[in-house]
Amino acid sequence: MNNNFSFCAKEAIIMNKNLIGLHHITAITSSAPKIFKFMTDILGLHLIKKTVNQDDVRTYHLYFTDDMGKPGTDLTFFDFPGIPKGRQGTNGITRIGFRVPNDQALAWWQKRFDEFDVRHDEIKTRFGAQYFYFYDFDNQQYQLVSDENNHGVPSGDPYRHSTVPAKYAISGLGPSFVTVNYPEQLHKVLTEVMGFAKIAEADGKTLYELHDGGHGAQIITETSVVLPDQFQGFGTVHHMAFRTENEESLRWWIQRIQNARLAQSGFVDRFYFKSEYFRPGRGVLFEIATDGPGFLQDETYEQAGVHLELPPFLEDQRADIEAHLVAFNTEQKSED
Repeated sequence: MNNNFSFCAKEAIIMNKNLIGLHHITAITSSAPKIFKFMTDILGLHLIKKTVNQDDVRTYHLYFTDDMGKPGTDLTFFDFPGIPKGRQGTNGITRIGFRVPNDQALAWWQKRFDEFDVRHDEIKTRFGAQYFYFYDFDNQQYQLVSDENNHGVPSGDPYRHSTVPAKYAISGLGPSFVTVNYPEQLHKVLTEVMGFAKIAEADGKTLYELHDGGHGAQIITETSVVLPDQFQGFGTVHHMAFRTENEESLRWWIQRIQNARLAQSGFVDRFYFKSEYFRPGRGVLFEIATDGPGFLQDETYEQAGVHLELPPFLEDQRADIEAHLVAFNTEQKSED
């Protein structure tokens, strides 16, 4: 990265180009049917899009969100055929954060996880908020954080057919973890290129935030020079994306990332949003993605997530794509 490159906050504000917060996180699972059951039956999220990885069409891409699929509420999964178990380590995105409304919700979730035999840790406090860690069947690492004292980026709306009562529902993505062995370089990318501010440090962890956006605009970094590099496979995170308003602002960010001499993809049209991928350093993959057009442009709310949807440029391959996917039922029903 060009060491003379720094974030020009006034320019970004004038042009309305500031990154808004977290957009989505994409992880890897060993089983599309099992992660569907975990995310919907246990976590109560909405499968708003059942589609494929556009770069590997024999792989499902499942999008779990709030009720209407708002940016910042979206955790997605790939199920690459034959991929081995991943290994957590340095130079990767190492823990996925979710927001819940308040401290009482955290206590409710502890009881729910005991009921469903989901491994979890105890409730603790860090950076002024209560939180606890939990894990899925692949040992994917998560945290729930309480919005009791939060501010900034609004949360999403609970899925209206959720298995979880609205007053306790997961409302979006929260502070998520990046572990690296190049903390100075990552700090420069976050603060000088992306516009993050360093907010606090505690227990070997550093909290960064976009423009006073609170939990929906935070990441937590850790440093390890001892751990081996993360080995990407099921149970690990593929990439983390940040919100920008529209294609105009995205193209501003593409030019900015190119000027910073970071490894990057250039403009990518994912149909449901447009984006740019880049690496702040070895192993970590970030993305900047637009808030729209959104997930309901090609199907109704009632049918969202039920059938395999393909963007127009893949529709002529549907027969072959479906022949190489293991079909499974993704209709969602609440506990009511």
